Amino acid sequence: MKIHRTPWARSVALLTIAMLVASCGVLPQVGPSKRQIYAGSVQRSGDAFVVSVNDRVTRATAVQPALGFSSAFRNAGRLGSDTIRPGDTLGLTIWENVDDGLLAGEGLNQTVLEEVQVDGSGFIFVPYAGRIRAAGNTPERIRQIITSKLDEQTPDPQVQVRRLAGDGSTVSLMGSVGAQGVYPIERPTRTLSAMLSAAGGIVIPAEVAQITVIRGDQRSKVWFQDLYKHPEFDIALRGGDRILVEQDTRSFTALGATGAQSRVTFETQTLSAIEAIATVGGLVSATSDPTGVFVLRNEPAEIANQVLGRDDLVGDQRMIYVLDLTKPNGMFMARDFSVRDQDTIYVTEAPFAQWSKVIGALTGTLGAVATVDSASTALGGG
Repeated sequence: MKIHRTPWARSVALLTIAMLVASCGVLPQVGPSKRQIYAGSVQRSGDAFVVSVNDRVTRATAVQPALGFSSAFRNAGRLGSDTIRPGDTLGLTIWENVDDGLLAGEGLNQTVLEEVQVDGSGFIFVPYAGRIRAAGNTPERIRQIITSKLDEQTPDPQVQVRRLAGDGSTVSLMGSVGAQGVYPIERPTRTLSAMLSAAGGIVIPAEVAQITVIRGDQRSKVWFQDLYKHPEFDIALRGGDRILVEQDTRSFTALGATGAQSRVTFETQTLSAIEAIATVGGLVSATSDPTGVFVLRNEPAEIANQVLGRDDLVGDQRMIYVLDLTKPNGMFMARDFSVRDQDTIYVTEAPFAQWSKVIGALTGTLGAVATVDSASTALGGG
């Protein structure tokens, strides 16, 4: 007796083959499924702790890089605006009240000494005035000393002393500033913010600009915006300081069913999970699983112990934080949870997306259709 094929038989055949295809694991996917991630947890003999995010976890993991100048930098007093130091360079102009003076040539009464450098001992040499101590004095005091020395040899000398740039009272600015170079510490540029302004300001977004000051064998770093939020960070400069302006290098990686899969640099000092997801285009409505948003991180032991309520963990721990955006407070949790440097944000695919791939694999080609037809024929007996 011939058994006719029915729609029910075709449906059973289709479902059977779909289950076989899915069970074989041959379907393409963007990464592990929720089930596979949980299977790798410590709770199931894996090597990563899987933790659902709540208020306690959010507070324990809200650790951001704390930048700020050390007390040695903050407590350094401002340099006297006119104090001369070894390495500085002076410009001297001397007028004599005679036609044939000590220094000026015939027919001239003015002598210009363009660059007179203060030596390592703090002295300068002026013809006929001799060796004069400059370091520790102001240009006005040096003018008085030179005038007094020359007054004994030429009538009513007039002296002008100018403080120029020199090795002893300059700083170097490098990185993302308007004009890199070496700048003298002068009355208007004795503080960090003033010196940055003199160099044309910064040329990167202020939100992610970091300022590093290197002084001898010490270095300290601060956020650019904190120079104005916290006046104590607008430190006094010292000769020989090196100032580096650079953009924050922190980044996170987005993978899975998101609008874009890429490595993304931070654009703000702090970044929440919801902001990070939005940065890469958000979730994909057709494929993303809002219950499967994971943040993967190597967590320091002190934080991991707090999160897990333990005290026996040593060394960095692999942590997987789970965000379920469908819960009543899920969006709030994602807004409050901080993303940190080198985090990986992974969004799993929705189960429906996997079934769509199964159906597509079965019905996408004529060969697949023929296979379904043969299978239903066999099940229907002819």
